[in-house]
Amino acid sequence: MAALDLFGRRWSLRILWELRAGPLGFRPLQKRCDDMSSSVMRQRLTELLDAQVIHQLPDSRYELTPLGQEARHALNPLAHWAERWAATIGPQGADHTDNQAASRVSHPDTVSDGTPESNSAD
Repeated sequence: MAALDLFGRRWSLRILWELRAGPLGFRPLQKRCDDMSSSVMRQRLTELLDAQVIHQLPDSRYELTPLGQEARHALNPLAHWAERWAATIGPQGADHTDNQAASRVSHPDTVSDGTPESNSAD
């Protein structure tokens, strides 16, 4: 599915999420996305623009289109689940899982840092 490919790319959902409250310019959006690299930000914005999920305003800020708003609403149940999950795993939170926990969920075709093995056979 094209939508899963689009939203499965790193940072795509984060950009969508950060635009939920209204339009943002490139730099403020980049800051909200943990200062992702400018080149990756431009690539993701271009992909989201091409998919008509966001559009660029005359003042160069980005905002969700009606399709983007629908996607945001579709993500709300996942956001609510994520809040419950973060509360369940305790004070260390979802962003601070230990290495032992991370190793339990690694994919067999990835190396220790989670990147795909270059020679993995499917």
